[in-house]
Amino acid sequence: MRALLFAWRGLVRQPARAALGVLGVAAVGALLFDMLMLSDGLIVSMRDMLERTGFDIRVTASGDLRRVGERMHDTSAMLAAIRRVPQVGTVLAIRFVDAEADAPAGSPDTAESTGPATVALTIQGTQGETRPWTVLSGRDPAGDREVVVSRALATAARVTAGSELIVRARCASRDQALPPARLQVVGVAEFPFELVGDPTAGGAMEVVDAACASRTDESDIILASARGEVDATAAAIHAAQPGVNVATNEQVLGRLQRNGFTYFRQISSVLTAVTLGFALLLITVLLTVSVNQRLGEIAALRALGFSRARVVADVLCESMLIVGLGGLLSLPLGAALARGLDGILKTMPGIPGEMYFFVLEPVTLGLHVTLLTLTAIAAALYPMQIVARLPIAATLRNEVLS
Repeated sequence: MRALLFAWRGLVRQPARAALGVLGVAAVGALLFDMLMLSDGLIVSMRDMLERTGFDIRVTASGDLRRVGERMHDTSAMLAAIRRVPQVGTVLAIRFVDAEADAPAGSPDTAESTGPATVALTIQGTQGETRPWTVLSGRDPAGDREVVVSRALATAARVTAGSELIVRARCASRDQALPPARLQVVGVAEFPFELVGDPTAGGAMEVVDAACASRTDESDIILASARGEVDATAAAIHAAQPGVNVATNEQVLGRLQRNGFTYFRQISSVLTAVTLGFALLLITVLLTVSVNQRLGEIAALRALGFSRARVVADVLCESMLIVGLGGLLSLPLGAALARGLDGILKTMPGIPGEMYFFVLEPVTLGLHVTLLTLTAIAAALYPMQIVARLPIAATLRNEVLS
């Protein structure tokens, strides 16, 4: 405790140097904090999104989570077969269709052409006991031509509950031209895995059939909840439907972690190493300069009875104080920086609006504290060695002669 108080007095006597050290550590600590949150942030965020949907298993024709190139056929029969699996709880089939909707001239996010203003959107058709979206205002669709819309679509097309939405779907290809379908908006909802700025409308599977002017009984993905052990339920579904791909949430996350999100983890690791190296050099230089400026003072203290261990502890405590104060400042600074960076990164195509790149977990905070502590100790090693080997008599004589 005495060594800590003595080190604090030393910092207070040199406020400019102390402030420079604390601010430098705060800057690099904020970057370190963000890189640690980025390392597993996408995986944690994706896991939270998957768990919030209430489904444990995903059935697809190609294994893609969001969009598939090949749809599953005979969805009604497939749903019936999956429902017969004893371990399965709720089952839901979804089909995604690209479309365009008429929008008032001058609406935001519309594409101007020679014809009326339009807004691109995705229509989700569902078949099952539940719905994947969460209604924010209005009600769930009940009729064959009733839909709920995302906030992005409500803003872009200027529609609310009770409005009519005229859509032209592209069911077979993006160049396909189908006659317009008139849908009734009954509410505004939040859609899981909705891309940033991607307007979405959702309703029963009959809504897609109406937009496509045909009934195909197809789906892009089937979601299922497990009543018991998830892996065993997935295996039972695959045994009942061997012609499709069945994946649990953890298997989906494993694929993303091995493939899709490896890039961000590599960036995080490299920048973490660079940040720690910079912090180490900064603190080492500051402490070394401080010790060299106080060699006469330290030698006098040794002559007055201060032990070698005591003066070495003073240097270590000074390093811990600089890093501790800078580390505390780095937390709110890093949180603000992460919020800004997250907004920039979420503009990338294909990123769901509810996904976050920077996610704070207790283990992240613990790792941040551990790395900064180790950096403070490592940075103090060289100045501590200078103090421990300081020749008292020769130093005092040089101080008198100078």
